[in-house]
Amino acid sequence: MVNINTLDPGASPLDYYGFELRRCREAAGLTQRQLGDIINFTGSLVGQVETARKLPTLDFSERADAALGTGGLLSRLHPLVMRSQLPAWFRQVAELEARAVEICTFQTHMVHGLLQSPSYVRAVLGVLDQDNLEDRAAVRLARQRIFEKQEPPVFWMVLSEAALHQEIGGREVMREQLAHLLTLEEDPRVNVQILPYAIGEHPGLQGSFNVYRFADDPSIVYTEGYSSGHPTANPDTVKDCSLRYDHLRAAALSIKDSAGLIRRVMEDRYGEQVA
Repeated sequence: MVNINTLDPGASPLDYYGFELRRCREAAGLTQRQLGDIINFTGSLVGQVETARKLPTLDFSERADAALGTGGLLSRLHPLVMRSQLPAWFRQVAELEARAVEICTFQTHMVHGLLQSPSYVRAVLGVLDQDNLEDRAAVRLARQRIFEKQEPPVFWMVLSEAALHQEIGGREVMREQLAHLLTLEEDPRVNVQILPYAIGEHPGLQGSFNVYRFADDPSIVYTEGYSSGHPTANPDTVKDCSLRYDHLRAAALSIKDSAGLIRRVMEDRYGEQVA
C-alpha cells in the first residue's frame, strides 16, 4: 500500500491527481468519508484515488471539483491521467489524436478505437486478458473526449465491410456498435465510409493505417503491430499513404450508402430492426 504521506506528485499524472485531490480536500476541512458522502462515492474510494491506487472517473472528478471549489482542476487533469494509463508504446498516438485537426483511418477488421462502443471496447480488450478490464476500457473510451473539444478534429474512417461481419463480443455487442456508427451519420465532423467486398483489390491490402494532419506541423502516418506502434513523418511515406487513402475514400461507398449497408447488416445479421 502506498504511504499517502510520501506520495510523490511528480511520479506520474495519477500521483499528481491524488496529491491535488488530497490537498484540496484537506484545505476544505473534509475527511475522506465526508467528501465521499457529498459526492456520492465511498470514503474508501476517495482514499484509493488519493493514494494512486484507483483511477478517477470523469464523473468523480466533476463532482469533486464542484464540492471542493477547485475551478475544474481535477476535470482538467482527468484526460492526462487517463492518457498516462495507456500502454507506453501507444501514448504518442493518443497525443497525436489530441493535437490533430484531421484524422484519417483505414481499418480492415474492426472499428477504430475512437468510434468503439463501450461493450465493443471491452470485448476487444478482453481477448486473452481480463485483468483490470473495466479500467482499461475506461482509458480507451476516454480518448473519445477529443470529439467534445471546442474545435474537435475532422475524423474520416474507411472501414472494410469485413469489420461489419466480424462478430466481436456477440450479436448484442455488434448491434450496439453498428447502432453507434449510425448515430454519427449526421455529424459533419465524423465520417464513416464502408469499403464493400465487391470492390475487390484495393490500395489498402497491406493493412490498416492512420494519417494525422495538424494545423502547423507535418502530417504523420501511423501503423501498428503486436504491442508496437510505428509513427513516421517521412515525406515519401506520408505522400504515399495520403494517396492510398484518397483512393480508398473514392472507392468506398458514400456516407449515405455506407449507413444503408450498416443498417442492413445490423438488421439481417444481428436481428436489430431500425426505423
